[in-house]
Amino acid sequence: MTPGTTPRVRAGLADAPTQVDVLVVGLGATGAGVALDAAARGLRVLAVDAHDLAHGTSRWSSKLVHGGLRYLAHGQVGVARESAVERGLLMSRTAPHLTHPLPMLVPLAEATGHRAAAVVRTGLAAGDLLRHAAGAGAGELPRSRRVGAAEALALAPALRPTGLRGGLLGWDGRLEDDARLVITLARTAAQHGAHVRTRVRVVATRPGGADLLDTRTGEQREVRARLVVNATGVWAGDLDPSLRLTPSRGTHLVVRTAALGGLSTALSVPVPGERARFVLLLPQPDGTTYVGLTDEPAPGPVPDVPEPTPGEVAFLLDVLGGALAHPPGPADLLGAFAGLRPLLAGAGGSGTADLSRRHAVRVRGAGSRAGAGAVVTVVGGKLTTYRRMAEDALDAGLEATGLAAGACRTRDLPLAGAAPRPVLAALDAPPRLVRRFGTDASLVLATARSVTGLDDATLLAPASPTAPVTLAELVFGVTHEGAAEVEDLLDRRTRVGLVATDADQVRPLAERALALAGAAPV
Repeated sequence: MTPGTTPRVRAGLADAPTQVDVLVVGLGATGAGVALDAAARGLRVLAVDAHDLAHGTSRWSSKLVHGGLRYLAHGQVGVARESAVERGLLMSRTAPHLTHPLPMLVPLAEATGHRAAAVVRTGLAAGDLLRHAAGAGAGELPRSRRVGAAEALALAPALRPTGLRGGLLGWDGRLEDDARLVITLARTAAQHGAHVRTRVRVVATRPGGADLLDTRTGEQREVRARLVVNATGVWAGDLDPSLRLTPSRGTHLVVRTAALGGLSTALSVPVPGERARFVLLLPQPDGTTYVGLTDEPAPGPVPDVPEPTPGEVAFLLDVLGGALAHPPGPADLLGAFAGLRPLLAGAGGSGTADLSRRHAVRVRGAGSRAGAGAVVTVVGGKLTTYRRMAEDALDAGLEATGLAAGACRTRDLPLAGAAPRPVLAALDAPPRLVRRFGTDASLVLATARSVTGLDDATLLAPASPTAPVTLAELVFGVTHEGAAEVEDLLDRRTRVGLVATDADQVRPLAERALALAGAAPV
C-alpha cells in the first residue's frame, strides 16, 4: 500500500456527511468498536468525539487484555467467561500485533497466608479451565504453575527475599498501548468506510439525529441518523439523563523499571487483609512500570482528566513497601494517572469494587416501531470486552430501527496491521513500529519519507534515551490518525505524556511533525 491511499481519521466537520445510518458519539474503545462493526456490516457511519481519540477512560487502563480472574472471585462467572473469550479473539485473530502474552507472578510472602495462597491457586486453575472452555485463543497462554523462592527471585529480583516461600505464576494478555488499540480501531473503521471525526461535540441527540458543533471552527450542523449510539462512557448521562452511574476511580503510578531492582515478569501483590484484591506492577516496553490500581468511588461532576488523590498514591506505595526489597518512595514517582470506570448503579456490595463490570444496553425512541429512529446507550463493561459491547449495542439498535445490515464480522475481522505472530516476527521493519503498527510499519515509514523528504536514520532516531518515540510515527499520527495538536501526539498517539520530563524532550519533535505533516495533502 502506498502513502496517501488509506482513509484517514480527521478533525472537524469539513466534508462530513449530513445523513447516515448510524451516528456514534464517543471514540473510546467501545465507540470506535461500534463504528467498525457498523461500517463492516455495510452501514453508513459517522463517528465523532468532542475531544480526541481515546481521550477518556480508554487511555487510563492498566494496558491489559485480561481474562477476568477477579470477577470469578466475586462470583461474576459470565463476565469472566466473556473476558476470556474476548481476550482470546484479540490475541489470536483481531490484534496479535498489539497484544502480547504477559507472565504475572503472585509472590507468596509472610503476609500471604496458606489459605489466601490456596484461594489464588484455585483461581488461577479456574482461569486455565475457563480459557480452554472459552475456545478463542486457548493456545496463546501457558498454564499457571507454582514456583519456588529461587525462581520467584530470578523472575522478580525486586521482591523482598525475607519470608518469601515462592510464588504462583499465571499468564494474561498485555496491550502494547490502550490508546493505540483505540486509534487502530478508528483507522480500521475508516478503512471500511466510516467517517471518523474528532473535535466534534454533540450538542443534542434525539431519535432520528443530532446537532453537532465543530469545536475548532464553531460550525454547527444537524446530522440525520436512523440510529444514534451513545458510547461516551462516564459521560453517558449527559446524553441520557435517565442513566444512573456510579463512577469508580482507578489510579496508577509510573516509575522507572530499573529503579525497582529488576522485573522480567509482572507482579500481582496481594493487598494484606483484603480478599481477592491485588496491586499490579506492570513493566512496559519503554522502561517504565505502571503500579496500580485503586478502586474508589468518584462522586460529583465528571472531569475531562481525572486526578489521582494523595490517599490513593499513599495506598499503592504502602503495598509496595511490604513486598519489595527497595520500594519506591514519593520522590521516585515519574507520574501518576487515573481513570473513571462507568459502573452501573444498583446491585452490588458496599463499594465500587463490588459492582458488576457487565455492560448494559438501553434503547430510547423507537421502541417496537420498526423504521423509526432510536438512541442506544451502551455503558459499563471494560476495555477487554469492547467488541462484544459494540456488537450488542448495534444489534439492539438494528432491531429497534429496522435498519438492514449484514451480520457482525468483528470476531474474525483483523484490525489494521494485524497478522499472525510468525508473520509479524519475520517483518523487515523497526521493532518499535512493528509492535505499534504491525504490518503497517512499512506504511508508517513510507508516509514519513514522502511527507518530510528525510532519511530513515532521522525518521527512526529515538527522541531520547528514555523516550524511544520517533519522528516517523509522529508524522503518521498527523497524516493518518487525526492528531491535530501537540498533546494529541504526546498523550494519545504515543504515551510519553505520562512522564513529564520525557514529554518535554519529545515536544520539539512533535511540533516538528505537525509543521511537516500539517500541510501535507490528505
